[in-house]
Amino acid sequence: MTDPVQRLDFGRVSVFLGHKSGKYPDGNQVVVRGSDTRVAFDTPLVANRIGAELDAAELILLGHVHEDHMAGLHRLPRAAVQAHELDVDAVRSWDALRRHYGVRAAVADALLDKLRREFFYVPRPDASGYADGALWELGRTRVRALHMPGHTAGHCVLLVEPEGVAFLGDIDLTGFGPYYGDASSSLAAFRATLARVAELPAAIWVTSHHRGVYTDRGRFQEALAAFAAHLEQRNERLVRMLADGAKSLDELAAMRLVYPPQYEELWVDDAERRTIAQHLDELVAAGRVALDDAGRFVHT
Repeated sequence: MTDPVQRLDFGRVSVFLGHKSGKYPDGNQVVVRGSDTRVAFDTPLVANRIGAELDAAELILLGHVHEDHMAGLHRLPRAAVQAHELDVDAVRSWDALRRHYGVRAAVADALLDKLRREFFYVPRPDASGYADGALWELGRTRVRALHMPGHTAGHCVLLVEPEGVAFLGDIDLTGFGPYYGDASSSLAAFRATLARVAELPAAIWVTSHHRGVYTDRGRFQEALAAFAAHLEQRNERLVRMLADGAKSLDELAAMRLVYPPQYEELWVDDAERRTIAQHLDELVAAGRVALDDAGRFVHT
């Protein structure tokens, strides 16, 4: 028998916690009950265990587009779906989602099979785009989209007013640290986002994964600082990886910067290459790493 889904209520906002507070591959589901419109933020795996409370949603706002945030869309074929205009194509078709991820053609078919099997993946060609600052009046409450890119190009924080609930999405404050390994991701944009998110006019912060809900600003700020610290830690680790001699991008990716060496998934090699390449760009610009005559990276 499936355990009941834990629920936290903050006025018209309900948070349904996924397995282990939404640890990937699950996530945390937010539902906002306006007097005119019921809205869900994303649809993680837990969406499939909530029932009528979610199934009554008339609008799905995706804070960003990844497989684990669309795992309940198949339950809501009549609900309108919206995502930021820089992410929305990835909702509409598999080809666009594959480009969004940036996975190699050699693994694309296997990844599609995995998404269908494990995340109930269905494209939504009817999805429409929203822009930074978009506002949805729901009746006695409203939602505002704040563009906070980096994780994906269109990643947004969804802020519920007047409750002051900020759905942070995959600014998830986990010990894994920020993820910016997709074709649509950006380390530089994530750095700017982390500086901005600290100033959100919120009293409650909801993460997609594993941390769940913060109701104390001090604890939120501490978690945010620890999350952001991973960026410099990765730079330092990459420098140490070059300490014993020059290495190519492929060699560095094989050593792993972000994922544990024993962790294997279809996207990991691509994600490691893109992540490391962005950190190398920073380190080269700072004069800490250079390219040798053979096009390999060396610690200066």
